[in-house]
Amino acid sequence: MRIAVISALFPVFAAPAQSALAQAPSPTLTSATAEAIIAGCKAHAAAKRQSHAIAVLDGGGDAVATLRMDGNRPGMMAFAEQKAKATANWGFATAAMADAARTTPGFDHAPFVVTVAGGVPVFASDGSAMIGAVGVSGEAPTDDAACAEAGIRAAGLSSQRRR
Repeated sequence: MRIAVISALFPVFAAPAQSALAQAPSPTLTSATAEAIIAGCKAHAAAKRQSHAIAVLDGGGDAVATLRMDGNRPGMMAFAEQKAKATANWGFATAAMADAARTTPGFDHAPFVVTVAGGVPVFASDGSAMIGAVGVSGEAPTDDAACAEAGIRAAGLSSQRRR
């Protein structure tokens, strides 16, 4: 009763609590979503008769799901994880890091920089928030990046920030 009276007399005090409750939770990368990304990458690779190592990390750079496809060398998984970690830390694709290294002196020596395509950010389906990163390795860098993109699309997410 007392809260209702205070809220009625001073609606400004009630508004922040109500708006905080009304806000949607920020999107996260779930294990089911990570598995969907991997399934999409795997289907893309199989259609092209390719073999990739795939690492899906959350927004904090921690592994959620990984897969080393048959025929892919063990060292490729470490490289896929490095690509994903770089993307999670910097917030943009490793292909763009190659461009940044050419135009920004010293960038190629910064921590978590990988200048080989195959690390791609994962944004919520509306492109509003980065929720993770995918790193793919094992084939040509452009094929690795295409595989990551295909997995992200298959999961109903975006690899581009949208405003």
